[in-house]
Amino acid sequence: MTQDRPTLGIALMLGFCVVAPMGDAIAKILSSEVALGQLLLVRFAIQALVLIPIIAMTGRIWRMSNRVLGLTLVRTILHILGIGMMVSALYYLPLADAIAIAFVMPFIMLLLGHYVLGEEVGLRRMLACAVGFLGTLLVIQPSFQEVGWPALLPLGVAVNFALFMLVTRKIAKETDPIGLQAVSGVMAVLMMAPAMFLIPGMTAPILAWDSALDSTTWTLLLAIGLSGTLAHLLMTWSLRYAPSATVAPMQYLEIPIATIIGFAVFGDLPNTLASVGIAITVASGLYIVFREQAISRLPGPAPVVPRPAQTLAE
Repeated sequence: MTQDRPTLGIALMLGFCVVAPMGDAIAKILSSEVALGQLLLVRFAIQALVLIPIIAMTGRIWRMSNRVLGLTLVRTILHILGIGMMVSALYYLPLADAIAIAFVMPFIMLLLGHYVLGEEVGLRRMLACAVGFLGTLLVIQPSFQEVGWPALLPLGVAVNFALFMLVTRKIAKETDPIGLQAVSGVMAVLMMAPAMFLIPGMTAPILAWDSALDSTTWTLLLAIGLSGTLAHLLMTWSLRYAPSATVAPMQYLEIPIATIIGFAVFGDLPNTLASVGIAITVASGLYIVFREQAISRLPGPAPVVPRPAQTLAE
């Protein structure tokens, strides 16, 4: 069993908080240059190509039972849809706003854990969920006035990835996380490639494949695949060396880091109302995390601390 090394776990999670929004920033750049289908296919293909050799070199287990394989297929479909919605949202929204809205996901996970898995959720955490969702609405409101319904896409991402994490929780103890991601990458390619190359781009522009992209665009496509894979590995390793309760609060650093990257690359900053909403969302999320830690120290069965949220880069 791996010995806890909290400092290393925190450092790895901090690396995730830097790499993940960098991947999102690249996706925002590419959202107006490359068809969504091509971006997704390349991203998952790189995930498979990077992780399969790691499995071969480390002897990790990737074979799955029929039950786990079926749930992995559902998980992969959710992953494709979630990333697709996030990339679409980034076409319209500032980077920090899109990520902040998607951070309603831990609240949705808590509610799903209560109503679907039967996990105990106290009144205080329910109230924190309500306050956090109010903060998210404050971020959505100015964006909705400016761009309309696409401002709701990150909310769809949050619901999608909450379901994604629910499925992941069902199979987490029965599969290696890197093996799971490798199999998921292969599944995504097998599902998407036929559609990409059999359906004419003129019929479905979202599935168009452009082989004449310049070298810079191909480099960015490679970067988004590598950043997504690296972000997943950093999160996986951080949870290996430190408890989820230790590293979960760290992930909220992703929002200010995304704000810095968004301003440096695109010149975007959240307006006053969105900034207030981001602060409320972060405060509510941190309250839930620390409340879980406090309860876990009480006698009796320990609750499940919400795991760090997965984002586009994963």
